[in-house]
Amino acid sequence: MVIFWGWLASLIGLLLAHPTQWSAPVVLLAVAGRTFLQTGLFIMGHDAMHRTLVPGRPALNDGLGRLALLLYAGLSFGRCRRQHLRHHRSPGSLRDPDFRLASGDGALRWYVRFMGNYLSFKQLALLLITWISAAALLIGLEPQRGLNVIAFWVLPLVLSSFQLFLFGTYLPHRSQGPAAADSHAVRSLEYSHLVSLLACYHFGYHWEHHAYPAVPWFRLPELRRRVSLDHG
Repeated sequence: MVIFWGWLASLIGLLLAHPTQWSAPVVLLAVAGRTFLQTGLFIMGHDAMHRTLVPGRPALNDGLGRLALLLYAGLSFGRCRRQHLRHHRSPGSLRDPDFRLASGDGALRWYVRFMGNYLSFKQLALLLITWISAAALLIGLEPQRGLNVIAFWVLPLVLSSFQLFLFGTYLPHRSQGPAAADSHAVRSLEYSHLVSLLACYHFGYHWEHHAYPAVPWFRLPELRRRVSLDHG
């Protein structure tokens, strides 16, 4: 709920702000904060896909997941859940919607395919209509405020999509040779607790997530320590 209300309050506050009067570092900090909260919305939806957002209450869990993904990018909870569970069932295979299609695919082609499996033209149209409508309302109040939609709504979503792909898919699943391919190229990133949180809400601890998908994001560091002790 902190993520949800933080996202909503920061969006409203920054859309009504006057960033042209701010210094560049303040604007960049605001964009970075919005990006982090934007990614948090997807993480809420992701945990809802695994029924760990509100354990034991599937209707509330799925309802909050739908809301989180709708606000994130107009995404369909049902479609995202089906695709994501396919990813967990067949990581690294041709049936995996999150994996690269061929070994020669670079990061950019992989990213485009990754996004295409979750974002449809209908959802893109919904986003554009929402952004244009918001910008029109703000321009009616003051012309310069129309730029706030781009700076604090559109840009954070684009940056968030790169963040989720880079730290939640590309780096953990990137093949490093036969050994990685044999294990479906699932591995964890060796980040400290704070860096892991800032990078992508601990989803760089990706082996742990695949091995224990019912563990919510905020318990992945604890799980990682426990697993390391068990294998130490």
